[in-house]
Amino acid sequence: MSKFLEVDSLNVYYGGIHALQDVSLYIDEGEIVSVVGANGAGKSTLLRAIAGDKAIKSGTVTFCGERLPHTAYETMAKGISLVPEGRRIFPNLTVKENLIVSTFSRKDPKESIERDFEEVLALFPRLRERLKQRGGTLSGGEQQMLAVGRALMAHPKLLCMDEPSLGLAPIIVDELFEKILQLNRERGQTIMIVEQNAFLALEVANRAYVIKTGSITREGTGAALLNDPSIQQEYLGIQQLAEDE
Repeated sequence: MSKFLEVDSLNVYYGGIHALQDVSLYIDEGEIVSVVGANGAGKSTLLRAIAGDKAIKSGTVTFCGERLPHTAYETMAKGISLVPEGRRIFPNLTVKENLIVSTFSRKDPKESIERDFEEVLALFPRLRERLKQRGGTLSGGEQQMLAVGRALMAHPKLLCMDEPSLGLAPIIVDELFEKILQLNRERGQTIMIVEQNAFLALEVANRAYVIKTGSITREGTGAALLNDPSIQQEYLGIQQLAEDE
């Protein structure tokens, strides 16, 4: 039986740098899967390659039994939405326009789009209050909510999130990750997260992968990796914290 998403022996280059080296992983439908690693390990490159935003040298990405075409527009049409690192909303468009822009490729009835619009506003009530406000005037946390909402308006089968906690205050990060769990539990949304904050990423994940210098080095349940002493030392700083105390 084929996996919901399957990445097989993926190789990606940045110029002469071998950024991803024979990376293989899978995601089952309904899971939250996290990829953790240090800055520059290849996390974002992996996510961009899956979403069709980065050229692949060799290897395959198979989604719902079909090999993906590796172009961003076609990949989104197949059901994969990316929340990019740094949010990258349209600053001169209003919140409502930012949300609606992701629906242009949808072929389903207008009623379905309107229902998704209301669900996004129910998930992020602050966006409802700012529908006529330009995206560039929102706070960092509100822009991240808008970026997630925009991705959800494409009605994705798989939601990919690139460093969702980056640059946000801790209280906003906690709120955002609660929303991620809510999406998964209440809507059954399949989610892939790449995140430098290993504690957060492992805490919400059903399963997780550790990537180091372009290669997958560990995999397991989020709970197992969170409680692994070597992971705690390298990515969570727990041993160093204990020594400092």
